Order: sequence, then structure tokens, then C-alpha cells
Amino acid sequence: MGKKLLSLSLICLLTVSLFGCSTNEVKQSKETKPVEIYLVRHGKTMFNTTDRVQGWADSPLNEKGKEAAEFLGKGLKGVQFAKAFSSDSGRAIETAQILLDKSEQKNVKLIQNKSLREANFGEFEGELNHTFYMKLAEANHMSFDQFMGNFDMDILLNTSAKIDKTKQAESAEQVSERIRNEVDKIAEEAEKDGGGNVLIVSHGISLMGLLYTISPESLDDLEGGLNNASVSKLIYKDGNYKVESVNDMSYLEKGKKDK
Repeated sequence: MGKKLLSLSLICLLTVSLFGCSTNEVKQSKETKPVEIYLVRHGKTMFNTTDRVQGWADSPLNEKGKEAAEFLGKGLKGVQFAKAFSSDSGRAIETAQILLDKSEQKNVKLIQNKSLREANFGEFEGELNHTFYMKLAEANHMSFDQFMGNFDMDILLNTSAKIDKTKQAESAEQVSERIRNEVDKIAEEAEKDGGGNVLIVSHGISLMGLLYTISPESLDDLEGGLNNASVSKLIYKDGNYKVESVNDMSYLEKGKKDK
């Protein structure tokens, strides 16, 4: 019996020597399977339609927003999600629920996460965008046309945070750090659980802030921000991200054909 055990041990040692692959290494290799993260901006809302500032303030999806979420869900039918997350804002939750329903994945638990919220605009929440931009232009000693002609998301957020009397508005750095830290946790946990596809439904400015921390150049061709119901895709492996696509509307278009 002892000789048999010794022989088996020698075979195991030879296998490790020849192929350089221990049991621990095999286990580690399984844990480092890539995580594919589908970043979705919520569907169009009432505040989007009435052109009002919408950060932590919330408004429901309008009919077009619901329809876009349905089309997106149908277009994502072939993508099986291992995990699903949304911000805890109603518009993101509703988008995610419709998407999972129409992609035939109602069994996937949706986890609501406060850290995936949109930027906080403090006292400007619910304000008409035109009025909001006028105040930002004045704070930067610009005319409205000058401000809009040099529109910059960092200036928008940082100026908002600077002049908000309630001191609740977030700077560009605060928004980017908040969502990046949370997505890092989500990606790391998903990788430990074996990788696979992860759905994150969030908001336009927050998602752009996240993408900027990973690859600033990925936003170079983006005009006017991320579209409602668009998909931006990340590949995560061993602590590193790769931006595969930004503002992709092909899934929605595919879903439109699936009537």
C-alpha cells in the first residue's frame, strides 16, 4: 500500500515538473477568467424629456424609455448574466428590471447599489438645464454661448460643487472615484466567483466618469454624452480593464427587429 502511494506521489511531482501546473495554479487560473461588464445607461425619463437637471433626484421612465429598455432586453437575449446591478434610483431599477425580463433572465437577482447613482447636483436638482447652465456660465465669467461652446463635464461638475449652497453637489473627482471604487469591488467579486457577464445599469455622467478613469481616450469621439439605453462594455481580468465599446446602440437596434 505504501509503495502505491509513493508511486502516485512521484507521478504527481513529475506532472508538476513537466507541465508547471499545480492544483493551486489550476484553481487560480479558473479564478482569473475574464469578467465582461455591460454598462447600461437607463432609458429616457420625464426629466430627460422636460430638460431638467436629474442627478440624485429621480423621475420615472416615459413610454419611449420603457420601449427602449424592452428593445435592449430583447437585443441582449444571447448574453447570459451571472450578476446584475443597478443604482438605487427608480429609473435605473426600472430599466434593469425590464431588460432582464425581456432578455428572459428574470431569475437573475438585481442588486440595487447607492454607489452607482448619478452625480449629485445639490440645490440644482430638478432645475431647468438652461437655467442651471446660465448659473454655471456666470460663475465662470462666461456668456451662455461661450459656456455651451466650450462645454466640459469636469467644469460642469466642479462649478456646480463650488457654488452649491447646500454643499451636497459632487465634484468630477468625487463622482468618478465613487463609481470606480464600487465597480472595482463588483469586478473583483465576479472574478472570484468564476467570471462571466455582469450587468450594471447606471447613469450617463457617472458612467462617463468611470470610463474616463480607465481610458480617457475612449470618450474622444463621444458627442453629447451617452445615449439612453446605450451599452458600453468593459473586459476585466487580473485587476486590469479594457474598454471594448462605448455608447453602443447595436443591441437596441437588434431588439427592434425582434418583434
